Amino acid sequence: MSKKILVATATYNEIKNISKLIKSIQNLNLDLHILVIDDNSPDKTYMVLKKFKKKFKKNFDFILRRKKLGLDTAHKEIYKYANKKKFNYLITMDADFSHNPSKIKQIINYLDRYDFVIGSRYIKGGRCKMKTRRLLLSKYGNLFIGLILNSKIKEHTTSFRGFNLKKLKIKNFDFKLIKSKGYSFFMETIFHLRKKNCSIKEIPIIFKDRENGVSKIPKFELFRTLSNLLYLKLVNIFR
Repeated sequence: MSKKILVATATYNEIKNISKLIKSIQNLNLDLHILVIDDNSPDKTYMVLKKFKKKFKKNFDFILRRKKLGLDTAHKEIYKYANKKKFNYLITMDADFSHNPSKIKQIINYLDRYDFVIGSRYIKGGRCKMKTRRLLLSKYGNLFIGLILNSKIKEHTTSFRGFNLKKLKIKNFDFKLIKSKGYSFFMETIFHLRKKNCSIKEIPIIFKDRENGVSKIPKFELFRTLSNLLYLKLVNIFR
């Protein structure tokens, strides 16, 4: 029996990127559904999404939210949508084309065997092409997270990841477990997957800096991540 597959992303001012991304996913010629969550982008990204919805009624959907509610809540809404619609696999990725859609096929193949698959910049064959300051923060930040949480995997923060929803449900994993806001959400997701003894597979990816638009990472995100990391470490100790 064929698997129901959802590929999803969240947007905020991605009008210069979203059409190219959606078309690239569609050009893979895979039997999958695309979902985009837009936080009422001031650049009217949602107008592009409306055109795709009108053209591809069956395999494309988007949710327009009333304001900017945060990346963590967008991914929780994606997960809820995927389970409600009874998808077998969920694949999430950035909307700025920093993730190459060609890797989606490989993620799908590994989801036949693993509960969770993540595109890793920091294993053999992976590479991160961000500018120097962001590269150092990302590379050593992921190393630090791994050391503090005693994690064997090398990547904790990228959103390019796949979920075997049926297997995760059996292990009682749900995004409701995750309390962190912003980009720390991705780190805490890994934490809870490991707590639930979910099988995890890292695959190498080449991560590119965005060509269009600006980064949405707030300046205080580093401090929020550190505080959330400390919280998770204390949870590990006392539980």
